[in-house]
Amino acid sequence: MRKADIAGLIAGYALDAVAGDPRRFHPVAGYGSFAAAVEKRVYGPSRGRGALFTTIAVGVPVAGAVIAQRLARRPVARFALVTAATWAVLGGRSLRREGRMLASSLEAGDIAAARERLPNLCGRDPSMLDEPELARAALESVAENTSDAVVAPLVWGGILGLPGLVFYRAVNTLDAMVGHRSPRYERFGTASARLDDAANLVPSRLTALLAGAFAPAVGGSTRRAWLAWRAYGRRHPSPNSGQCEASFAGALDARLGGTNVYFGRSESRPELGFPSSRRPLPDDVRRAAVLSGLVGLGALAVAVAVRGARRG
Repeated sequence: MRKADIAGLIAGYALDAVAGDPRRFHPVAGYGSFAAAVEKRVYGPSRGRGALFTTIAVGVPVAGAVIAQRLARRPVARFALVTAATWAVLGGRSLRREGRMLASSLEAGDIAAARERLPNLCGRDPSMLDEPELARAALESVAENTSDAVVAPLVWGGILGLPGLVFYRAVNTLDAMVGHRSPRYERFGTASARLDDAANLVPSRLTALLAGAFAPAVGGSTRRAWLAWRAYGRRHPSPNSGQCEASFAGALDARLGGTNVYFGRSESRPELGFPSSRRPLPDDVRRAAVLSGLVGLGALAVAVAVRGARRG
């Protein structure tokens, strides 16, 4: 069945590259409704309740994927399942498109349009951001989400097949739902956030590695990308986001980090990138989108190799 899994990963990646996210009845949206229903029934302001929630909300879809994989005894059925799941869990085309469109707005001098587009990439308050800060926010989001929306699903699909694809998307969705800091989720969301951190440890570093490898294709330097990754990757409060952002910063010769303003709160982030690097330009966002696509292709090659080396 390895050939069916490999073919499904490739076909699902191609579907995402060509068609993007399903426009209606997206499975991830359906999963979010399921997770919200579970939260409603088990919520309590404790880590124990949060761990129970995470176990149920991840365990149920993964168990379903394991059963489906075992029932799909014919290669064609297995191929169809993996293709559909891969397409559903990837978000590379949408990420690149939003990055390019925001860059186009900035290049046209339409700050209002760029501010309107930014929430499609990240959760920052765009109302007071100028062109360099909008470009920085977009570039950082493209870098981080290249791992979350492309590399990590492929890595887990390569390791575990269909259950791996479902596992990662469930974990990452829960982190987005309850993993952020707020009075409601301060303790309840801990298990989901820590599981997401663990699930992204390898993918984030693979993203950084591949961003450096492909840096020359966007006019950058592999050496500078990897030096920036090594020097600045650990400065970010997230154990994973900084890895991707630092490597992209070095690859594009841009300086990231600073004060991030969200709705109702602000966070100060350390600078990522060499002091000699410039503040991000609109073209850097466009180049980041190209780099993201190349990293995705590299991750697909890694996932195919990993799946080919595994049994079952």
